[in-house]
Amino acid sequence: MKYNWNWGILFELEPGGSGVYLSYLLVGLGWTLTVALAAWIIALVLGALIGTLRTAPNRWLSRLCTAYVELFRNIPLLVQMFLWYFVLPELLPRAQGDWIKQLPPPWGSCLPAVLCLALYTSVRVAEQVRAGIQSLPRGQMMTGTAMSLTLPQTYRYVVLPMTFRIILPPLTSKFLNCIKNSSVALTIGVMELTARARAMQEFSFQVFEAFTAATLIYLATNILVVFAMRAVERKVRVPGYISAAGAPQAGH
Repeated sequence: MKYNWNWGILFELEPGGSGVYLSYLLVGLGWTLTVALAAWIIALVLGALIGTLRTAPNRWLSRLCTAYVELFRNIPLLVQMFLWYFVLPELLPRAQGDWIKQLPPPWGSCLPAVLCLALYTSVRVAEQVRAGIQSLPRGQMMTGTAMSLTLPQTYRYVVLPMTFRIILPPLTSKFLNCIKNSSVALTIGVMELTARARAMQEFSFQVFEAFTAATLIYLATNILVVFAMRAVERKVRVPGYISAAGAPQAGH
C-alpha cells in the first residue's frame, strides 16, 4: 500500500477555526491531563483509605472494603464508564439527576469520566497500599505500640509513611495507566487527546499522521511523569531500605 505522508497537516487550520491541528491535539492533551489528574487525586485518597482499612483489625470493616475492591475491580472500565454516564443520572433523585444531565459541555461528560476513572483506579491503589502495609515487618506496628500511640496514630506516623515509600514505583505505573485509561472517556463525548486524533483523521483523512502525533504526545507526557516520579523516589528514599535494584524495600 502506498501512502503519501503529509506532516504539514499538523500546521494547517482545523475546520473549527480554533487553530492548527497541532494545537487542536494539545488542547486534547489538556483535557486528558485534567481528567487524569482529578481522577488520580480522588483515587489516591480513596485507595489509601480503603487499602488501610483492609488491614485493620475490624473484620467487618475489612470485609466491606474487600467487597468494594472486588466490585470495581471486576467490571470492565468501558462498562463502568457507560454506567456512570447513562445509568447514574436515572438512579439519583430527580433533581440531582437532572442537574447532571443539564451540565454544559464538556462538564456533563467530564464529571462522570472523572468519577468512573477515580473509582476504577482507587481499587488498584487500595491493593497496592494493602500489600505495602502487609509487606512491612511486624516490628513497625509494634514500634507504635511501644511509643504508646493509638492504632490510627500508628498508621499515620509509622506504617503509612514507610508503606508509600515502598509502593511509590507501582503507584507511578498506576498514574501512567490513569493517563492512558482516560482515552476511554471519548466514548461518552470527552474530547481528550485520542478523541481529537480521531476527529483529525476524519477531517483530514491523514490517519497515520493524526495517530502518530497523538502517540508521540502520550509518550512524551508519560516520560516526563516517569522522570518526575523518579526524582520524588530519590527525595523520599530512606537509607538502609534500598534494594540492589534501587527500589525501596522493607528493613531487616
